[in-house]
Amino acid sequence: MTRRFGIDTSVLVRLLTGEPEADFALCVRKLRSLIEEEGAEVLVSNQVIGEAYIAVQHHYGVSRDDARAGLLDVLRSGLVAPLNGSTVLAIIEARRGAGLLDRLIADDYARAGMTALTLDRKMSALPEARRL
Repeated sequence: MTRRFGIDTSVLVRLLTGEPEADFALCVRKLRSLIEEEGAEVLVSNQVIGEAYIAVQHHYGVSRDDARAGLLDVLRSGLVAPLNGSTVLAIIEARRGAGLLDRLIADDYARAGMTALTLDRKMSALPEARRL
């Protein structure tokens, strides 16, 4: 059975920014070891993706577009994959309508068989959401 690991925001931010360089190198080395030597799968949740998206904008001055591009690069790198599968990549790529965090929230609820309730007009336009 494949051993599965989930990373937290600190790891994803290192992978996105490459900073600090020593921590980035350590993360990459240890993740590669888990994957190549142990055959493990390393995953990242919607919550961690959302937190990292906000963190790199706030703490590193990364633009929204660059944060999205960085997330896509990391999630396609082979080191980590979205816990909720490749549909998360489409969520990150989406540029019109609801924002990234709203889409991630609606996706999590939909996976639990629920509809997201919102007061936000753009979010309520998502198929997984409804305006309250």
